Amino acid sequence: MNMVGEGPAAPRISPGERNATHPTARPIGTGAAESIFNVADYWRLAVKYRLVIIASILTALVIGTAATVLTTPIYTATATLQIDREAARVLNVDEVQPRESMIQGEEFFQTQYGILRSRTLAERVIDSLGLAASDRFLDQMGVSASERDAATASERSAQRRQAVLKAVQDNLSVAPVRGSRLVSVSFNSPSPDLSAQIVNAFAENFIQANLDRKYQSSSYAREFLEERIAQTKARLEDAERQLVTYATNEQIINVREASAENGEAQSLTTNNLVVVNSSLSQARAGRVAAEQKWRQAQGASLMTLPDVLENPAIQRLTEERAKLDAEYQQKLQIYQPEWPELVQLKARIDELAQQINAIANGIRSSIRGEYVVAANQERALQAQVNGLKDDVLDLRSRSIQYNILQRELDTSRTLYDGLLQRYKEVGVAGNLASNNISIVDRAQAPQRPSAPRLAVNLLLSLLFGIGLGVVIAFLLEALDETVASPEDVESKVGLSVLGVIPLLDKGVTPASALADVRSNFSEAYYSLRTGLQFSTPNGAPSSLLVTSSRPAEGKSTTAYATAVNLARLGRRVLLADGDLRNPSMHRVLGSENDAGMSNLLSGGADLRTLAKPTAHEGLDFIPCGPLPPNPAELWGGDRLRRVLEEAAAIYDHVVIDGPPVLGFADAPLLAAAVDGTIFVLESKGTRRAQARGALKRLMVGNGRILGAVLTKFNTKTTQYGGYDYAYDYNYGSRDPAQADAKRAKRRT
Repeated sequence: MNMVGEGPAAPRISPGERNATHPTARPIGTGAAESIFNVADYWRLAVKYRLVIIASILTALVIGTAATVLTTPIYTATATLQIDREAARVLNVDEVQPRESMIQGEEFFQTQYGILRSRTLAERVIDSLGLAASDRFLDQMGVSASERDAATASERSAQRRQAVLKAVQDNLSVAPVRGSRLVSVSFNSPSPDLSAQIVNAFAENFIQANLDRKYQSSSYAREFLEERIAQTKARLEDAERQLVTYATNEQIINVREASAENGEAQSLTTNNLVVVNSSLSQARAGRVAAEQKWRQAQGASLMTLPDVLENPAIQRLTEERAKLDAEYQQKLQIYQPEWPELVQLKARIDELAQQINAIANGIRSSIRGEYVVAANQERALQAQVNGLKDDVLDLRSRSIQYNILQRELDTSRTLYDGLLQRYKEVGVAGNLASNNISIVDRAQAPQRPSAPRLAVNLLLSLLFGIGLGVVIAFLLEALDETVASPEDVESKVGLSVLGVIPLLDKGVTPASALADVRSNFSEAYYSLRTGLQFSTPNGAPSSLLVTSSRPAEGKSTTAYATAVNLARLGRRVLLADGDLRNPSMHRVLGSENDAGMSNLLSGGADLRTLAKPTAHEGLDFIPCGPLPPNPAELWGGDRLRRVLEEAAAIYDHVVIDGPPVLGFADAPLLAAAVDGTIFVLESKGTRRAQARGALKRLMVGNGRILGAVLTKFNTKTTQYGGYDYAYDYNYGSRDPAQADAKRAKRRT
């Protein structure tokens, strides 16, 4: 009779359904779920290997503390320098060294940092402080120069110097200050005074080296300019010589040299042509004016000529004659024309008229003379100009080479003047000790060592210890072949967990633990029973095989507990001892083993005759019976299937306590015949290789694995899935008064 809330007895599963893959089964070697990041899993791993991690941390801290205490203190001295792109310009004179642009600023500063780290500057500092010959420096820096291999003194000195150079460069650090033109130069050594001394020497020698480079550049420029000036001067003198010689030979005389303002040079002939041509122009103009004036004088009345009218003498005589005419006309009214006084006046008037005519004729004659002179002068000048033109054209043909020589002379003179001016500027700039590098803060002897730092070393040791412990934990976890937790069953074996059976306390037997229905042991098998009910769509399989990879893993106890729990549901259950090699179930039930499965499989007995009732209602038991010589042959015959069919007609469930898989064929044959197989694993006892090998053998025979049962699981110390099994299984198993007393004790 079935209990309330439970389904009907599961029907017999067909062989086709038996061989189908069940949803709870997993491929061997695969996990139950995809591998994702789970903090709880890592925390479980950390708790599992907490002793290893703690030991790694403590070891790292001890080593870090010892190393800090035993390490020689190192003192770091720092000097601050300011590096400008350009030095202060005292004179408006371009320097010899190239000037850096804003685009090339980063390259400039990186160059300066490289110079600070350069071997040349380090050697300069070594020479200035005499470090190569100082045994004290080598002792302080812990440097040993291997001089034994050197054959000569020079080789020993070179090796010693190389060791000092390496020590200086290795302990020097250059760090630019971000967002500024400042740079920090530091040196590490066991002596604070030595650190400050070397850093200050680096700063001073860096500045001096920069000045030396500028002076060397100026010196090179001066030497170069001196050489070019001498060459240019020689070419200039040679050009002048050639020009003078050619001018003398060709009779070329220039009254004005060529220049940017005057243009070409002007020769004497050209100058004469210009002067005569100018005179010819003036003469031609004078002749034209004189000719016009003469023509006017010829065609006009004598007394109407402007020159006659404007003549002062004629004006005076005309005025005097006018007065005499007026006086004559006045007296003519009184006297007769023959009057002597009138005759005198008349004679005087005629005389004045003659004088006026004579002067006017002279003026007209002078006009004609001026015209004749102007015409003659024009003709003379024209003839002279024509002669000079021929001379100038001839001179120009002879001045082509002269002009070439003149241009060469001018070019050489310009180049010579420019070089001479630049030479003077370089000389002035080279004598000015301007520098673009300055010391902002000189290094002082540090009061405290910069290394080793105990807090930092302990922190690093702590981190290293944690990292080392985690690595060891992961390594141990990867190398751990044991199946210790349900998670291991899913990840290492690839089976779903049907139940987790806790480890019994010492002195407690499985039978007594199962007798207490509220014990955690019984609760675990109740959970297994529930898992079996959901293992197939039709509930718990009608025939079950309980097996394991090796003996003593708890398969017999699991088979017994499963059968008992199924019987408690009101089902008719048959428990059969199928271990025909080493039976043990009859001892658990306290039954005789005179006849059993071996007789049934061999056909020597009947199922109803062999089935014995037990103390549990609805549970019958068939022992192993006499041990047969060939168990595999019994399991491999058709008799097993007929027995199972006969049992299925009588019982709701048949639970077979099978043999371990080991290397025998018993378990695979049984697994192929039943509806489902429960695989038992001992926590921390079964290894992954054993379990996987056994599962492969079962699945080769088409055995249907329902899942795994993990036995002897220590619930007090192990957590799985974030839950403590010791707490879960003990929930509700104690008396309420005891639970209240325990909670009060925890509060105090």
